[in-house]
Amino acid sequence: MLDAAKYTPRFKAMYIETIRAALKEEFGYKNDMQIPRLDKIVLNIGCGAEAVRDSKKAKSAVEDLTMIAGQKAVTTKAKKSIAGFRVREDMPLGAKVTLRGDRMYEFLDRLITVAMPRIRDFRGVSGKSFDGRGNYATGLKEHIVFPEINFDKVDEVWGMDIVICTTANTDAEAKALLKLFNMPFNS
Repeated sequence: MLDAAKYTPRFKAMYIETIRAALKEEFGYKNDMQIPRLDKIVLNIGCGAEAVRDSKKAKSAVEDLTMIAGQKAVTTKAKKSIAGFRVREDMPLGAKVTLRGDRMYEFLDRLITVAMPRIRDFRGVSGKSFDGRGNYATGLKEHIVFPEINFDKVDEVWGMDIVICTTANTDAEAKALLKLFNMPFNS
């Protein structure tokens, strides 16, 4: 069994040992606090029309996201009623979870080294999905690429949004940071 006090996630150790020095050299930072780092990773599953028809679908999404993240996911609810979509206020429509610290590094490691290679016809992720402030957003069509999900017990295959928030000021700095984590950009 691992001793939690001595265990450091592989990607966190990689950041501390090599990535910080490489970024400092590439961008010429004067102070170590200027070096970009990961802030948080936000995962989101939206159930959409399935959740409107069957309220158990949102619970299923929460359970699946909890297994993927290793942290309890929260149910996302509708803010307004929309009659055309048969949505009522406070109706559960999906799940989300915010990862920070060691869990964030563990998830990024699993995403890049395990889940992305399992995606069918995978040719890399877009290098243009930055928001202008150093945050990166991508999506998966199937959440079953994660090994935590038992394919036989899945009742519905969900799409999933992944937002990686960094402390970088520009997209170039954030892209350099993620490239050093071996993020498979296609452009």
